Amino acid sequence: MTKTKPTPSHPVSAAVPDWTDTYFRRTKETVGKFGDRTVTYAVFMRRPVVSAPRLAIDWLNGVMAERGAEVSVTLNFPEGKWVGAGEPMVYITGSFYHLVDLETLFLMKLGPACVAAYNAFTMCADLPKVAFLAMDARHCAGTEMAEMMAYAASVGSERARRKVGAKGFVGNATDATAHYFGRDQGQGTMPHALIGYAGSTVRAAEMFHETFPDQPLTVLVDYFGREITDSLDVCRRFPELAASGRLAVRLDTPGGRFVEGLDPPGSYAVLERHAPHAVRGYRDETQLRYLIGTGVSAAAIHWVREKLDEAGFAAVKIVASSGFGPAKCRLMADANAPVDIIGTGSYLPERWTETYATTDIIEYDGERRVKVGREFLFRR
Repeated sequence: MTKTKPTPSHPVSAAVPDWTDTYFRRTKETVGKFGDRTVTYAVFMRRPVVSAPRLAIDWLNGVMAERGAEVSVTLNFPEGKWVGAGEPMVYITGSFYHLVDLETLFLMKLGPACVAAYNAFTMCADLPKVAFLAMDARHCAGTEMAEMMAYAASVGSERARRKVGAKGFVGNATDATAHYFGRDQGQGTMPHALIGYAGSTVRAAEMFHETFPDQPLTVLVDYFGREITDSLDVCRRFPELAASGRLAVRLDTPGGRFVEGLDPPGSYAVLERHAPHAVRGYRDETQLRYLIGTGVSAAAIHWVREKLDEAGFAAVKIVASSGFGPAKCRLMADANAPVDIIGTGSYLPERWTETYATTDIIEYDGERRVKVGREFLFRR
Protein backbone atom coordinates (compact mmCIF):
# COMPACT_ATOMS: atom_id res chain seq x y z
CA MET A 1 0.00 0.00 0.00
CA THR A 2 1.44 3.39 -1.03
CA LYS A 3 1.58 5.97 1.72
CA THR A 4 0.08 9.40 1.12
CA LYS A 5 2.87 11.93 0.83
CA PRO A 6 2.48 15.30 2.60
CA THR A 7 2.64 18.52 0.66
CA PRO A 8 5.41 20.89 1.76
CA SER A 9 3.15 23.11 3.86
CA HIS A 10 -0.04 21.18 4.52
CA PRO A 11 0.22 17.46 5.41
CA VAL A 12 -3.16 15.84 4.81
CA SER A 13 -4.94 13.63 7.31
CA ALA A 14 -3.59 10.39 5.87
CA ALA A 15 -0.02 11.66 6.31
CA VAL A 16 -0.41 12.68 9.96
CA PRO A 17 0.67 9.30 11.40
CA ASP A 18 4.08 9.65 9.73
CA TRP A 19 4.70 13.04 11.35
CA THR A 20 3.14 12.82 14.79
CA ASP A 21 4.72 11.46 17.97
CA THR A 22 4.32 7.70 18.31
CA TYR A 23 2.74 7.93 21.76
CA PHE A 24 -0.10 9.95 20.28
CA ARG A 25 -0.71 7.27 17.65
CA ARG A 26 -0.80 4.60 20.34
CA THR A 27 -3.12 6.71 22.47
CA LYS A 28 -5.42 7.03 19.47
CA GLU A 29 -5.55 3.24 19.09
CA THR A 30 -6.23 2.81 22.80
CA VAL A 31 -9.06 5.35 22.74
CA GLY A 32 -10.47 3.63 19.67
CA LYS A 33 -10.56 0.36 21.62
CA PHE A 34 -12.00 1.65 24.90
CA GLY A 35 -14.28 4.45 23.71
CA ASP A 36 -14.04 8.06 22.58
CA ARG A 37 -14.60 11.15 24.74
CA THR A 38 -15.11 14.82 24.06
CA VAL A 39 -12.09 16.72 25.31
CA THR A 40 -10.92 20.31 25.51
CA TYR A 41 -7.31 21.26 24.95
CA ALA A 42 -5.79 24.49 26.29
CA VAL A 43 -2.81 25.83 24.34
CA PHE A 44 -0.27 28.25 25.84
CA MET A 45 3.29 29.53 25.55
CA ARG A 46 5.86 30.23 28.25
CA ARG A 47 6.82 33.71 27.02
CA PRO A 48 4.95 36.78 25.75
CA VAL A 49 4.09 36.55 22.07
CA VAL A 50 1.84 38.08 19.43
CA SER A 51 -1.02 35.81 18.44
CA ALA A 52 -0.45 34.34 14.97
CA PRO A 53 -2.69 31.26 14.91
CA ARG A 54 -4.23 31.30 11.44
CA LEU A 55 -2.03 28.70 9.74
CA ALA A 56 -2.34 26.29 12.64
CA ILE A 57 -6.11 26.67 12.97
CA ASP A 58 -6.74 26.48 9.23
CA TRP A 59 -4.74 23.26 9.10
CA LEU A 60 -6.58 21.80 12.11
CA ASN A 61 -9.98 22.62 10.64
CA GLY A 62 -8.95 21.14 7.30
CA VAL A 63 -7.79 17.84 8.75
CA MET A 64 -10.84 17.51 10.98
CA ALA A 65 -13.06 18.17 7.96
CA GLU A 66 -11.26 15.39 6.06
CA ARG A 67 -11.99 13.09 8.97
CA GLY A 68 -15.64 14.08 9.06
CA ALA A 69 -15.23 15.17 12.67
CA GLU A 70 -16.47 18.34 14.33
CA VAL A 71 -14.13 20.67 16.19
CA SER A 72 -14.77 23.87 18.14
CA VAL A 73 -11.96 26.41 18.37
CA THR A 74 -12.19 29.25 20.89
CA LEU A 75 -9.53 31.84 20.16
CA ASN A 76 -8.91 33.84 23.34
CA PHE A 77 -6.51 36.25 21.62
CA PRO A 78 -7.41 37.19 18.04
CA GLU A 79 -4.68 37.42 15.43
CA GLY A 80 -2.30 40.27 16.17
CA LYS A 81 -3.13 40.58 19.88
CA TRP A 82 -0.53 40.53 22.64
CA VAL A 83 -0.50 37.29 24.66
CA GLY A 84 1.13 37.07 28.08
CA ALA A 85 3.29 34.16 29.20
CA GLY A 86 1.19 31.20 30.32
CA GLU A 87 -2.12 32.61 29.16
CA PRO A 88 -4.32 30.09 27.32
CA MET A 89 -4.32 31.25 23.71
CA VAL A 90 -6.74 28.72 22.26
CA TYR A 91 -9.26 26.19 23.55
CA ILE A 92 -9.92 23.28 21.19
CA THR A 93 -12.89 20.98 21.83
CA GLY A 94 -13.73 17.81 19.95
CA SER A 95 -13.27 14.07 19.68
CA PHE A 96 -10.27 12.81 21.64
CA TYR A 97 -9.85 10.05 19.04
CA HIS A 98 -9.61 12.51 16.16
CA LEU A 99 -7.62 15.25 17.94
CA VAL A 100 -4.98 13.32 19.86
CA ASP A 101 -2.63 12.67 16.95
CA LEU A 102 -2.86 16.27 15.68
CA GLU A 103 -1.18 17.90 18.69
CA THR A 104 2.40 17.61 17.41
CA LEU A 105 1.73 19.23 14.05
CA PHE A 106 -0.60 21.89 15.44
CA LEU A 107 2.04 23.09 17.91
CA MET A 108 4.69 23.08 15.17
CA LYS A 109 2.62 25.60 13.24
CA LEU A 110 1.68 27.82 16.16
CA GLY A 111 4.66 28.57 18.41
CA PRO A 112 7.31 29.74 15.91
CA ALA A 113 4.83 31.99 14.12
CA CYS A 114 3.81 33.71 17.36
CA VAL A 115 7.41 34.44 18.39
CA ALA A 116 8.32 35.71 14.91
CA ALA A 117 5.24 37.94 14.91
CA TYR A 118 6.33 39.36 18.27
CA ASN A 119 9.80 40.11 16.87
CA ALA A 120 8.43 41.69 13.71
CA PHE A 121 6.10 43.87 15.75
CA THR A 122 8.86 45.20 18.00
CA MET A 123 11.11 45.96 15.03
CA CYS A 124 8.42 47.85 13.13
CA ALA A 125 7.23 49.67 16.26
CA ASP A 126 10.77 50.81 17.14
CA LEU A 127 11.30 52.17 13.61
CA PRO A 128 7.82 53.33 12.59
CA LYS A 129 9.00 55.54 9.73
CA VAL A 130 11.02 52.76 8.09
CA ALA A 131 9.58 50.38 5.51
CA PHE A 132 10.60 46.74 5.94
CA LEU A 133 11.06 43.99 3.36
CA ALA A 134 10.77 40.37 4.51
CA MET A 135 13.88 38.53 3.34
CA ASP A 136 13.43 35.47 5.53
CA ALA A 137 13.16 32.75 2.86
CA ARG A 138 16.90 32.11 2.59
CA HIS A 139 17.10 31.51 6.35
CA CYS A 140 14.21 29.06 6.55
CA ALA A 141 14.40 25.28 6.86
CA GLY A 142 12.08 24.50 3.97
CA THR A 143 8.97 25.90 2.36
CA GLU A 144 6.63 25.29 5.31
CA MET A 145 8.81 27.42 7.58
CA ALA A 146 9.10 30.07 4.86
CA GLU A 147 5.32 30.36 4.69
CA MET A 148 5.05 30.46 8.48
CA MET A 149 7.66 33.22 8.86
CA ALA A 150 6.22 35.40 6.09
CA TYR A 151 2.77 35.10 7.65
CA ALA A 152 4.21 35.99 11.06
CA ALA A 153 5.95 39.09 9.71
CA SER A 154 2.67 40.29 8.22
CA VAL A 155 0.85 39.78 11.54
CA GLY A 156 3.50 41.62 13.58
CA SER A 157 3.64 44.37 11.01
CA GLU A 158 -0.12 44.90 11.05
CA ARG A 159 -0.07 45.18 14.84
CA ALA A 160 2.63 47.88 14.60
CA ARG A 161 0.49 49.78 12.09
CA ARG A 162 -2.46 49.71 14.45
CA LYS A 163 -0.51 50.60 17.57
CA VAL A 164 1.96 53.25 16.40
CA GLY A 165 1.11 54.01 12.77
CA ALA A 166 4.22 52.21 11.53
CA LYS A 167 4.92 51.62 7.85
CA GLY A 168 5.83 48.04 8.70
CA PHE A 169 6.54 45.30 6.18
CA VAL A 170 5.56 46.52 2.73
CA GLY A 171 6.68 43.47 0.77
CA ASN A 172 8.83 40.37 0.72
CA ALA A 173 11.29 38.47 -1.42
CA THR A 174 9.25 35.58 -2.87
CA ASP A 175 6.14 35.28 -5.00
CA ALA A 176 4.73 32.37 -3.00
CA THR A 177 4.20 34.42 0.16
CA ALA A 178 3.72 37.89 -1.35
CA HIS A 179 -0.03 37.69 -0.72
CA TYR A 180 0.58 38.06 3.01
CA PHE A 181 1.78 41.60 2.28
CA GLY A 182 -0.99 42.51 -0.14
CA ARG A 183 1.15 41.95 -3.21
CA ASP A 184 1.09 39.65 -6.22
CA GLN A 185 4.86 39.28 -6.49
CA GLY A 186 7.99 39.35 -4.40
CA GLN A 187 10.26 42.40 -4.37
CA GLY A 188 13.97 42.73 -5.13
CA THR A 189 16.54 43.90 -7.62
CA MET A 190 20.02 42.38 -7.54
CA PRO A 191 22.24 40.10 -5.46
CA HIS A 192 25.99 40.51 -5.13
CA ALA A 193 26.39 37.83 -7.80
CA LEU A 194 25.04 40.15 -10.50
CA ILE A 195 27.67 42.75 -9.65
CA GLY A 196 30.37 40.12 -9.83
CA TYR A 197 28.98 39.02 -13.18
CA ALA A 198 28.88 42.58 -14.50
CA GLY A 199 32.36 43.45 -13.26
CA SER A 200 31.34 46.80 -11.77
CA THR A 201 28.56 48.22 -9.64
CA VAL A 202 27.55 50.78 -12.25
CA ARG A 203 27.48 48.19 -15.03
CA ALA A 204 25.26 45.89 -12.95
CA ALA A 205 22.89 48.82 -12.38
CA GLU A 206 22.84 49.51 -16.13
CA MET A 207 22.08 45.87 -16.93
CA PHE A 208 19.25 45.71 -14.43
CA HIS A 209 17.73 48.99 -15.57
CA GLU A 210 17.89 47.96 -19.21
CA THR A 211 16.17 44.66 -18.38
CA PHE A 212 13.55 46.20 -16.07
CA PRO A 213 13.25 49.85 -17.13
CA ASP A 214 9.98 50.45 -15.29
CA GLN A 215 11.20 49.12 -11.93
CA PRO A 216 12.67 51.32 -9.19
CA LEU A 217 16.39 50.63 -8.94
CA THR A 218 18.08 49.46 -5.74
CA VAL A 219 21.81 48.92 -6.10
CA LEU A 220 24.11 47.04 -3.74
CA VAL A 221 27.17 49.19 -3.15
CA ASP A 222 29.44 47.13 -0.89
CA TYR A 223 30.75 44.49 -3.34
CA PHE A 224 34.05 46.26 -4.05
CA GLY A 225 34.28 47.94 -0.63
CA ARG A 226 33.55 51.35 -2.18
CA GLU A 227 30.19 52.18 -0.66
CA ILE A 228 30.58 55.94 -1.05
CA THR A 229 32.37 55.94 -4.40
CA ASP A 230 30.01 53.46 -6.04
CA SER A 231 26.91 55.08 -4.54
CA LEU A 232 27.84 58.44 -6.04
CA ASP A 233 28.84 56.89 -9.37
CA VAL A 234 25.47 55.16 -9.66
CA CYS A 235 23.65 58.39 -8.77
CA ARG A 236 25.57 60.30 -11.43
CA ARG A 237 24.85 57.58 -13.98
CA PHE A 238 21.10 57.75 -13.29
CA PRO A 239 20.41 61.39 -12.35
CA GLU A 240 16.72 61.26 -13.26
CA LEU A 241 16.07 58.20 -11.11
CA ALA A 242 18.07 59.81 -8.32
CA ALA A 243 16.11 63.05 -8.48
CA SER A 244 12.72 61.31 -8.61
CA GLY A 245 13.33 59.08 -5.60
CA ARG A 246 13.31 55.91 -7.71
CA LEU A 247 16.93 55.09 -6.93
CA ALA A 248 18.19 53.50 -3.70
CA VAL A 249 21.56 52.27 -2.53
CA ARG A 250 21.68 49.17 -0.38
CA LEU A 251 24.25 48.72 2.37
CA ASP A 252 25.12 45.12 3.17
CA THR A 253 28.72 45.62 4.31
CA PRO A 254 30.08 42.49 6.01
CA GLY A 255 31.10 42.57 9.63
CA GLY A 256 34.76 42.11 8.79
CA ARG A 257 35.35 45.70 7.68
CA PHE A 258 34.14 49.28 7.96
CA VAL A 259 32.18 51.11 5.30
CA GLU A 260 34.44 53.05 2.95
CA GLY A 261 35.91 56.10 4.65
CA LEU A 262 35.15 55.05 8.22
CA ASP A 263 37.18 53.66 11.10
CA PRO A 264 36.51 53.67 14.87
CA PRO A 265 37.43 57.35 15.42
CA GLY A 266 35.52 58.37 12.30
CA SER A 267 32.47 56.40 13.39
CA TYR A 268 32.48 58.07 16.80
CA ALA A 269 32.74 61.45 15.09
CA VAL A 270 29.78 60.72 12.82
CA LEU A 271 27.53 59.80 15.74
CA GLU A 272 28.76 62.78 17.73
CA ARG A 273 27.42 64.96 14.92
CA HIS A 274 24.05 63.22 14.63
CA ALA A 275 23.22 61.24 17.77
CA PRO A 276 25.69 61.85 20.61
CA HIS A 277 23.22 60.50 23.16
CA ALA A 278 23.32 57.07 21.52
CA VAL A 279 27.01 56.42 22.16
CA ARG A 280 26.83 57.73 25.70
CA GLY A 281 23.92 55.43 26.47
CA TYR A 282 25.19 52.11 25.16
CA ARG A 283 25.34 49.21 27.63
CA ASP A 284 27.32 46.33 26.11
CA GLU A 285 29.72 45.46 23.30
CA THR A 286 27.00 44.23 20.96
CA GLN A 287 25.20 47.55 21.19
CA LEU A 288 28.44 49.42 20.64
CA ARG A 289 29.10 47.36 17.50
CA TYR A 290 25.65 48.22 16.14
CA LEU A 291 26.40 51.90 16.74
CA ILE A 292 29.99 52.44 15.60
CA GLY A 293 31.38 49.03 14.65
CA THR A 294 32.16 47.28 11.40
CA GLY A 295 29.46 46.32 8.94
CA VAL A 296 26.18 48.20 8.63
CA SER A 297 26.30 50.33 11.78
CA ALA A 298 24.28 53.39 12.66
CA ALA A 299 27.36 55.49 12.00
CA ALA A 300 27.73 53.90 8.55
CA ILE A 301 24.16 54.80 7.60
CA HIS A 302 24.60 58.39 8.80
CA TRP A 303 27.90 58.57 6.88
CA VAL A 304 26.38 57.43 3.59
CA ARG A 305 23.46 59.83 4.04
CA GLU A 306 25.90 62.69 4.62
CA LYS A 307 27.81 61.93 1.43
CA LEU A 308 24.69 61.54 -0.68
CA ASP A 309 23.27 64.83 0.58
CA GLU A 310 26.55 66.70 0.11
CA ALA A 311 26.63 65.54 -3.54
CA GLY A 312 23.07 66.74 -4.15
CA PHE A 313 21.33 63.37 -4.02
CA ALA A 314 18.99 63.96 -1.10
CA ALA A 315 16.14 62.02 -2.76
CA VAL A 316 18.16 58.81 -3.06
CA LYS A 317 17.02 56.28 -0.50
CA ILE A 318 19.13 54.07 1.74
CA VAL A 319 18.29 50.40 2.10
CA ALA A 320 20.06 48.56 4.92
CA SER A 321 20.43 44.84 5.47
CA SER A 322 22.62 42.48 7.49
CA GLY A 323 21.38 41.21 10.85
CA PHE A 324 18.58 43.70 11.52
CA GLY A 325 16.82 41.88 14.32
CA PRO A 326 14.92 43.42 17.25
CA ALA A 327 18.04 44.45 19.18
CA LYS A 328 19.72 46.10 16.20
CA CYS A 329 16.54 47.90 15.16
CA ARG A 330 16.15 49.29 18.67
CA LEU A 331 19.70 50.71 18.54
CA MET A 332 19.05 52.19 15.08
CA ALA A 333 16.04 53.99 16.53
CA ASP A 334 18.12 55.30 19.45
CA ALA A 335 20.72 56.59 16.99
CA ASN A 336 18.16 58.19 14.62
CA ALA A 337 19.72 56.23 11.75
CA PRO A 338 18.46 57.77 8.48
CA VAL A 339 17.46 54.47 6.87
CA ASP A 340 14.48 54.35 4.53
CA ILE A 341 14.05 50.61 4.06
CA ILE A 342 15.35 47.60 5.97
CA GLY A 343 15.57 44.21 4.31
CA THR A 344 15.64 41.50 6.92
CA GLY A 345 14.83 37.95 7.86
CA SER A 346 16.15 38.46 11.37
CA TYR A 347 12.75 38.45 12.99
CA LEU A 348 13.12 34.66 12.92
CA PRO A 349 13.36 33.37 16.50
CA GLU A 350 16.94 33.26 17.74
CA ARG A 351 16.33 30.80 20.57
CA TRP A 352 14.21 28.00 19.19
CA THR A 353 13.33 26.75 22.67
CA GLU A 354 11.23 29.89 23.11
CA THR A 355 8.99 28.83 20.24
CA TYR A 356 7.68 25.71 21.94
CA ALA A 357 3.92 25.92 22.32
CA THR A 358 2.38 23.54 24.88
CA THR A 359 -1.07 22.07 25.28
CA ASP A 360 -2.90 20.10 27.95
CA ILE A 361 -6.35 18.56 28.05
CA ILE A 362 -8.37 20.37 30.70
CA GLU A 363 -11.81 18.72 30.28
CA TYR A 364 -13.01 15.18 29.61
CA ASP A 365 -16.70 15.02 28.68
CA GLY A 366 -17.13 18.39 30.39
CA GLU A 367 -15.43 17.37 33.65
CA ARG A 368 -12.50 19.63 34.56
CA ARG A 369 -9.30 17.63 34.97
CA VAL A 370 -5.67 18.53 34.30
CA LYS A 371 -2.30 17.44 35.62
CA VAL A 372 -1.22 19.07 38.86
CA GLY A 373 0.46 22.40 38.26
CA ARG A 374 -1.54 23.30 35.15
CA GLU A 375 -4.75 24.39 36.87
CA PHE A 376 -4.14 27.92 35.55
CA LEU A 377 -5.33 26.64 32.17
CA PHE A 378 -8.93 26.06 33.30
CA ARG A 379 -11.53 28.32 31.74
CA ARG A 380 -12.36 31.24 33.98
